[in-house]
Amino acid sequence: MTFDLPTYRRQWLADGAAARRDILAGIVVALALIPEAIGFSIIAGVDPRVGLYASVAIAITIALIGGRPGMISAATAAVAVLVGPLVRAHGVEYLFAATILMGLIQIVAGLLRLDLLMQFVSRSVITGFVNALAILIFLAQLPQLTGVGWETYAMVAGGLAIIYALPRVTTAIPSPLVAILVLSGVSIALGLPVRTVGDMGRLPEGLPSLAWPNVPLTLDTLRIVLPYSLAMAAVGLLESLLTAQIVDDMTDTDSDKRRECAGQGGANIVAALFGGMGGCAMIGQSVINVTSGGRGRLSTFVAGAFLLFLLAVLGPFVGRVPMPALVAVMVMVSIGTFSWNSIANLRRHPPTSSVVMLTTVAVVVATRDLSLGVAAGVLLSGIFFAGKVQRMFAVERIAAPDAAGVTYRVTGEIFFASVDRFTRAFQAETGTGPVVIDVAGAHFWDISGVGALDKIVARLRRDGRTVEVIGYNRASADLIDRFALHDKTGVELGLAPH
Repeated sequence: MTFDLPTYRRQWLADGAAARRDILAGIVVALALIPEAIGFSIIAGVDPRVGLYASVAIAITIALIGGRPGMISAATAAVAVLVGPLVRAHGVEYLFAATILMGLIQIVAGLLRLDLLMQFVSRSVITGFVNALAILIFLAQLPQLTGVGWETYAMVAGGLAIIYALPRVTTAIPSPLVAILVLSGVSIALGLPVRTVGDMGRLPEGLPSLAWPNVPLTLDTLRIVLPYSLAMAAVGLLESLLTAQIVDDMTDTDSDKRRECAGQGGANIVAALFGGMGGCAMIGQSVINVTSGGRGRLSTFVAGAFLLFLLAVLGPFVGRVPMPALVAVMVMVSIGTFSWNSIANLRRHPPTSSVVMLTTVAVVVATRDLSLGVAAGVLLSGIFFAGKVQRMFAVERIAAPDAAGVTYRVTGEIFFASVDRFTRAFQAETGTGPVVIDVAGAHFWDISGVGALDKIVARLRRDGRTVEVIGYNRASADLIDRFALHDKTGVELGLAPH
């Protein structure tokens, strides 16, 4: 994990226009964070302050030490759904302790380079993850659109009109911010009967204070919080790394995933010490930030700092912001997040890729669990890949001109998925002459392949045949020499000394 001071300075000290875009984007994100954080607090069974203070602490801290500039991290539903049983059984102080341990685990994960596991997540899984999140973001707005009057629908439509029409006139101010300000002014001036942010829950007053969780430092406490901490750390890192990859693609830039892992851990520790719950990167708010012009660390910092300002100074005014304005913003996010070209690609891409993408979407939407959806997609990708490699395998039987012997020429990859075809290729061999197995065009990958060759050689020798295996490459020869049960030295199997 390297630290490049000139790069870090550029991520903060952009030119004046970029800094202005970062500040305005951060303000939009701060407003959008409030109802989300309150909602996540309700899911976790804690006071709204726990989610709001967590969002402040995580956003500010990750701006300083994270590895993906412009990405927004705060309290999230993915983590909130995991901690409800802990809060109900042991209280909120144990949640703070579990969040600190969660952060330590994530720091260790960064040091161990667990971010490299992202290399095994295919593009189809990432597309499914994005589409599923877009659907979940839209579905999360439906409660605000049920059992309401026409005024709510009119305001949402007006907000969407502003969001999509204003950029055609000017991009000096993010259109989502204009939509929130205009709709708030209209709602307050006309006294419209619509839900407001204050209806979501009581906003905190004052600033959060620094405190250590009030739990006994014993093995019993560790036994209680460790399972929750492991689950929170895994889900938080998974969502953060996937979101970082999405922001990388949106901005055509790269980011330090290892540093992001450790940064998420540090941010969660700070959040817990200030009375907040755990969190991670947020795809919806990150999309809001990027589409509003936020690219640098300043945008993430402003999101946290302005949220704190709103809570501490402008709480009564923030409570009057109409929910339809924020619903319009989130609908825009869901539309912008969804990969619309993935629908057309269902016919153009290989069927296996489409199945992986659709499975990821279906599992995430059905379970509301991002980790289960991604795990299902990765598992299917692995199965389909193994099947594809399995088919890149052939065995050719070549009889000697005098019919005194036979040569089998093996090409392709010999591993657990292809050993059945490998062994079946020799089952019909019933002659009496010598057998040569030429594996110059093949590669043995695992002990399953070694075991299959053992079985073939043993059966042919029991039938009185002379067997010679030739053409091993160096890696296959080493594997055979270490794990084969027959002719370990390789001399009788035709191996050169090594």
